[in-house]
Amino acid sequence: MEVVDLRTTLSELTHLLDRLVGEKVHLELTHDPSLGPVPADKRQLEQVLMNLVVNAWDAMADGGKITIDTEAYTVTEVLERDSAAVPIGDYAKVTVCDEGIGIPPEQLSKIFEPFFTTKKTGEGTGLGLSTAYGIVKQTCGFIFAESVVGHGASFTFLFPMFDGATVATPLPPAAKLVEQVVQDTGVIMLVEDEAPVRAFASRALKMKGFTVIEADCAEMALEKLETMDTKIDMFLTDVVMPGLDGPTWVRQAPKGRPDTRVVFVLGYAEDAFKEGEQAIPNAVFLPKPFSLSELTITVKAQLHDEPA
Repeated sequence: MEVVDLRTTLSELTHLLDRLVGEKVHLELTHDPSLGPVPADKRQLEQVLMNLVVNAWDAMADGGKITIDTEAYTVTEVLERDSAAVPIGDYAKVTVCDEGIGIPPEQLSKIFEPFFTTKKTGEGTGLGLSTAYGIVKQTCGFIFAESVVGHGASFTFLFPMFDGATVATPLPPAAKLVEQVVQDTGVIMLVEDEAPVRAFASRALKMKGFTVIEADCAEMALEKLETMDTKIDMFLTDVVMPGLDGPTWVRQAPKGRPDTRVVFVLGYAEDAFKEGEQAIPNAVFLPKPFSLSELTITVKAQLHDEPA
């Protein structure tokens, strides 16, 4: 936990996200000048907001607008809403709205449940809102959702304002030094079945100078490898996917690529690998959820044999 200036954090994050969402989606940020700081884990806070922007982007196939608003908000009497009771006090209120397809009423009450998803079988692992809920609760904050089908969805956060109590001061992450020093290019095969996650990861890596070859499943990745002569420097692949999983397709990749580096992305533990399977050489793990900076740092460190 550290004292986080939401105005600075959101401005920096939306600057990056605005470049990633593409031309069809407009990202708009408005700030309350009286907004105070909040005690939070900055990295996790960024992940929550990034998660919501990914969901909003995915809900607007034809484009639209995503707005992020901040407001200094005072609760003068206990606020009871959605089985939660917000204590009296000063809060930083953050609202994320989109113009997407919306969430049906029968699903709205379930969206923060673990493993709940609105996606069909084979389309991915879902919204990840249970993770967002957990992160917000760790800050003693609150998250509420509203939606009208056909008109979009709105998520509201209430974070307690910093009250002057002592919080830990984080050390400067060594990973940032790696990111500043190591500048490189390479060819990466990105295999991810969730379209928004794949698009964001691909754009983030391309912005860093990498060439990215995308595949939405393991079978497509293997087909592309069979027909192309391009040297692949790295396989960046999800572990759990419909059809062949990550470790299985990497083992089946055409021979002649034994030096290809591998980054496995997984949402749970490394025991997702089947018991008794031989370890894959030159492989590291990147746990979900991750920030875009963590993604690029891991890729660079793996290409250079350096700890991320």
